[in-house]
Amino acid sequence: MIIIGITGPTGAGKTTALRVLERLGGAIIDADAVYHQLLASNQALRQELEDRFGPLTDGMGHFDRKKLGTIVFADPQAMNDLNAITHRYIQAEIRGRLEQAERSGCPAAAIDAIRLFESGMADLCDATLAITAPPEVRIRRIMAREGIPEDYARARVAAQKRDEYYVGKCGYTLVNDCASPEEFAARAEALFEKLLHTDIG
Repeated sequence: MIIIGITGPTGAGKTTALRVLERLGGAIIDADAVYHQLLASNQALRQELEDRFGPLTDGMGHFDRKKLGTIVFADPQAMNDLNAITHRYIQAEIRGRLEQAERSGCPAAAIDAIRLFESGMADLCDATLAITAPPEVRIRRIMAREGIPEDYARARVAAQKRDEYYVGKCGYTLVNDCASPEEFAARAEALFEKLLHTDIG
C-alpha cells in the first residue's frame, strides 16, 4: 500500500482529488476530522490539554473548542504547546488507521493534513502531494462553499502559507487552474494512477 500525504491551502481542491483517490480504492484519513473526534472521545488527550490550558469543559460536559481556540490563537507559545500535545495523539490514531487500511487490502491511503510537515505526519508517507490553486480561484471557492463574504474569504487566504511553501516541501504538485472540477479530477486521476503503479518505496 502506498501512503500519500496531501496538503495545500484551503479552497485549492483537495476534496476533489481525495474523492478521485477514494474511487480508485484508496482510504482517506482527514487529520482535522481525527483531531475533532479525539477531542470528543479521548479522555487522556482532554486531561493533558486541561492540565496545560485550564478547564475546557462547558456546563454540559462537552469539550469547549472555542474556548481553547481563543487561548491559542492569541498566544504563539500556547499554539506551539497545543500542537506538541495533539500531534502525538493524532499521529498515533492515524498510524492505527493506516494499519487497518493495509489489512483491508487498500492499494493506497491518503493523509489529508494542512500541517502535514509541521506535525511530522509527512514521515509516515511514501509520497507527498501539494494541491494549489490561484488565490482568486480559491477566494471564489471558499465564498461559494461556506457562504462567507469576500473580505473574510480574502483574509482567510492571506493568513495561509503561500503556495511556494507547499510546493517546495512536496515531491509532487497538482495546480488546480482547471476550467471545471471534472478537468481537475481527470488531472488528479492521472497522477494517482502513476503513483499506484510506480515503485517509490
